[in-house]
Amino acid sequence: MSYPFRDVQVGTATAELTARADGTQLLRVAEPLGDYPDTLLACLTRWANEAPERTFVARRDGHGEWQRLSYAETLTQVRRLAQGLLDRGLSSERPLAILSGNSIEHLLLSLAAMYVGIPFAPVSPAYSLVSKDYGKLRHIVELLTPGMLMVDKAEDYASALAAVRPDDCACLALSPGDMSGVAPFAELLDTPVSDAVDAAHAAVGPDTIAKILFTSGSTGMPKGVINTQRMLCSNQEMLASQMPFLRDEPPVLVDWLPWNHTFGGNHNIGIVLYNGGSLYIDDGRPVPGEFETTIANLREIAPTVYFNVPKGFEILVDYLKRDDSLREIFFSRLNLMFFAAAGLSQHIWDELDRLAIQTLGCKVGMLTGLGATETAPSAMFASLEESQSGVVGLPARGVTVKLVPNAGKLECRVKGPSVMPGYWRQPEVTAKSFDEEGFYCLGDAVKFIDPAEPQRGMRFDGRITEDFKLDTGTWVSVGPLRARIIEAGAPHVKDAVIAGIDKPFVSALIFPDLEKCRELAGLADSADAAAVLASGEVRERFEQMLRDLDASSTGSSTRVRRVLLLDKSPRLDANEITDKGSINQRAVLDNRAAAVDELYRDDSPSVIRLS
Repeated sequence: MSYPFRDVQVGTATAELTARADGTQLLRVAEPLGDYPDTLLACLTRWANEAPERTFVARRDGHGEWQRLSYAETLTQVRRLAQGLLDRGLSSERPLAILSGNSIEHLLLSLAAMYVGIPFAPVSPAYSLVSKDYGKLRHIVELLTPGMLMVDKAEDYASALAAVRPDDCACLALSPGDMSGVAPFAELLDTPVSDAVDAAHAAVGPDTIAKILFTSGSTGMPKGVINTQRMLCSNQEMLASQMPFLRDEPPVLVDWLPWNHTFGGNHNIGIVLYNGGSLYIDDGRPVPGEFETTIANLREIAPTVYFNVPKGFEILVDYLKRDDSLREIFFSRLNLMFFAAAGLSQHIWDELDRLAIQTLGCKVGMLTGLGATETAPSAMFASLEESQSGVVGLPARGVTVKLVPNAGKLECRVKGPSVMPGYWRQPEVTAKSFDEEGFYCLGDAVKFIDPAEPQRGMRFDGRITEDFKLDTGTWVSVGPLRARIIEAGAPHVKDAVIAGIDKPFVSALIFPDLEKCRELAGLADSADAAAVLASGEVRERFEQMLRDLDASSTGSSTRVRRVLLLDKSPRLDANEITDKGSINQRAVLDNRAAAVDELYRDDSPSVIRLS
């Protein structure tokens, strides 16, 4: 039986495809992009006037109570903090760097910087708290030349600050403790506002740098992506045109996604601020032992739109299946769901549909698309009818996609008001990132769902830079193959790295989900990783995965002949994984060259082979 989607208005898009004599194609939609404000801070002023008492942001305190700030309170505090930043000499050349994670204070300080035209850079906390050599953090600080660093608990960041803080850089902390040279956040918040704030605010325009978002460094050291006010505002108008219901009812978000990434920091905060909504900061994470915090929040706050990464949806489904009350609350106001950062397994998608139908008698739509830090982030959206893992859809309104033939694929390049002007203080890297017509080169390949019907949109076809050839000259498309392995190995596969450059066949290094594999093996929690992965049950599971993949393969480029299960997780300091959990294919292959060699040895007992 076919069930409809919840009656929610979703934007329309009419494809326009132009073929050019040089073999390239231009894809856009006929619908124009609507008007948008010059700055995102105009939205804060608007809602402070129109809905002054409405909750803008809330977070639980140490006692579990929600601490809320209204739009009016937020604007008042933003202006005080803005004055404090000006008084301390911050400027477009001496930006603000925020090293700690999501918090009300983090949000207030970032809005304050934008309010007076001071760029700010939210930096991954992992670079301070997980990294041992502080290599990426040092690189960022040297490139940024900040006038101030902000942290939450100074003692937690003491080693990182000692390693990278310049002598002329101020430091602000929510809890400074007894660390010298660190000012308390409350001191900045008490600053009296002068006319200087209004003068600086009046000078902020569409091309003012709002923030500098650092890429996750999956292909090297992080690059600082310049985000202008025009980028942020135009992208929010694109999102609102795709999801018109955001304008009809102030959106309510329960969200954990980190603000040092464009999904959480641009997409989600922007949706709330642009549409006068409410953001409930979720201190949970989609990992064992921390997702319970998310569930506690969702028991109290019913979101109107829900964003997460695939792993978050996977864990959420388990809770929704077991808890009818939670399921009723979660779906009660939910208009739409959206995922990014990786592919969502079809069985999880199907289960979300089933649970929504059980609760509401209809499905709740799930959208995805294509974007990047450099595009603020959304560049393409899938339609509800075509939406599934791997589908990226059609360009957002105001965006033109250029399709360039490249090694048998279509390389995707984009142009529009939401595309960055360049990388912070890296003109050479910027120049290489745009083609001769000014299109930003994403590095992604796409293909039409149906070449005869461009209206259906496009599907992701891998990263151009990751693809390689076997020794036969056959191209291997890494992205789609990796997604197939993760899907076929679910839930026992966390990630996979494809090997086979100049080899006779494709193999893969597998990062297994050790907890799921331990359950499969029936071993005690004390069993080490090597024992778990050597168990007969686990090896048989991965042999079956290879057989399943073989059954659906279409030739040597899609047939995985061997896998090796890795008992050590990817390392951040070795650049094998980014702070948001993305695998760096090249770094893993280089760092684990011995494991790759083992895959192609016929005498290794650890390698699992396709029989």
